[in-house]
Amino acid sequence: MEFNQESILKALSLMSSWEILASILGIAYILLLTKESLWAWVFGFFSTLIYTILFWEGALVSSSLLNFYYMLMAFYGFYSWNRGTEDDKLKISSYKLSNHLEAITTGILFTLIIGYLSSNYTDAKFAYMDSFVMVFSIIATWMVTQKILENWIYWIIVDLVAIVLYWNSGYLATVVLFMVYITLGSFGYFKWRKEFNDHN
Repeated sequence: MEFNQESILKALSLMSSWEILASILGIAYILLLTKESLWAWVFGFFSTLIYTILFWEGALVSSSLLNFYYMLMAFYGFYSWNRGTEDDKLKISSYKLSNHLEAITTGILFTLIIGYLSSNYTDAKFAYMDSFVMVFSIIATWMVTQKILENWIYWIIVDLVAIVLYWNSGYLATVVLFMVYITLGSFGYFKWRKEFNDHN
C-alpha cells in the first residue's frame, strides 16, 4: 500500500459515514481537551462508541475493547473534571519520574501478557502492537482524567504506534486522522504546560 495523495483520497472516499462521524467527533474531543472543556467527554463518548463497533468488525480485538474502555472513562472523566466547587476544581499537575517509571514498566508488562494471549487465543491481527496501543492508551486516558500534563506525550507515542498498526490493517483514513491527533497532541501539551507553569 503506497502512502501518497491518490491513495489517501481513495481511502477517504471509501470511509463509511460512521467512520467519518467518529473521526470528526474524535478531533472535536481533542480540541475541547486542550481547552479543558467538559464537553470533550461528551464528544469522546460518541466517537469511541462508533470506533468500538468498527474495530470489532475489523477484528482488531484490543482496539475495540480499548474504545469500550474509553466510553466508560468518558463518564468518569466528566465526573472527575466537574467535581468540587469552582475554587477546588481539578488542576493540571505533573508526574514525578518515579510515577513515569512505574507507568511504563506496568505498561510493558501488560503489553507482553495481553499480546501473548491475543496472539495465541484469539484471531487478533498484529497482537503485540495492538496490545501496546491498548495498554498505553488506558494509562494515558487515566492521566487525562486526572489532568496530568504528560498525558499528551504518552498520546503522541501511542499515536505513532497506532499509525503503523492501522496502516498495516488497511485503515488508511484513520492513519491520516492519527497524524492530525499527533499535531493536536503537541498543541495540547504546550497549551497545558503554559497553564501549569503559570500556576506553579
